[in-house]
Amino acid sequence: MAALSGLAGCGSQQESSSGDTDELAHRARQVAEAWDGAAAAAKWRAGYHPMGDVIQLPSGGLHSQADKRALRDRNFILRGELPDASPKDGKVTRRGGRSLQRPVVGAREAYKSLAGSGDERPHLTVTGAKLGTMTVDTNRGKATVPAWLFTLDGYDSPLKRAAVVPSKLPTPPIKPTSDVSGFSLHHLVRIADDGRSVTVVAQHGVCDNGPVVKALETRESVVLSATVGKREKGGHCTKQAKLQQVTVKLDRPLRDRVLLDAITGRPVPFRGLVGPTPSWS
Repeated sequence: MAALSGLAGCGSQQESSSGDTDELAHRARQVAEAWDGAAAAAKWRAGYHPMGDVIQLPSGGLHSQADKRALRDRNFILRGELPDASPKDGKVTRRGGRSLQRPVVGAREAYKSLAGSGDERPHLTVTGAKLGTMTVDTNRGKATVPAWLFTLDGYDSPLKRAAVVPSKLPTPPIKPTSDVSGFSLHHLVRIADDGRSVTVVAQHGVCDNGPVVKALETRESVVLSATVGKREKGGHCTKQAKLQQVTVKLDRPLRDRVLLDAITGRPVPFRGLVGPTPSWS
């Protein structure tokens, strides 16, 4: 587990009792029962939902810390022409040849999703773009999707941005709860290539041993429940929350099962290089 930047908050920092754990486990079962076989689950599997970054860096990554900061700050400057024309729809091709059509955003709209205002601080300079493809992790495994390939000044390979619009998230068949002890997950970081583990960011307090995330697996879903470990003795305890990465091993590959949060009753959101993908925003 790797520590991330702290986040101010007022979440409970108390050690979970066995009663609280039982309540959270019961809630996870309720979430699984609500989703398994539901129309929302079928709609989820039928759609295109990115669960990996829709931005792919140039081969070898960015050259410097200044360029990495520019990407993080969305500081891009356009010094070239972007295509005005683009197809109306594009094909999302999954492994095994299955595919679906999704609307394609234009090059200018895709550029705006990357760039903020743009100024002379450390920045990345875009000199052009063309339509190509890229591979994205999705709710149905890896898929090949249309992508805008942006040429960057000083780089031999392009920065890629998926050009297809994600499907709308289905309405969850169960409402969030605040009646059980536990935390909602902050976001999904990655799914292992073999699908046998997921890495998420969970919240915990400054006076405990870190977050604990458990998985309830069914044939159609994986429900994650986040609590905190034992409270540490001594020291000054404040109402401050921290975020930390946790990798959760699964009994079998995730594949097209819905990855759910026990507290919210919703799919665990994915957050990429420049924020959540459009379907999560």
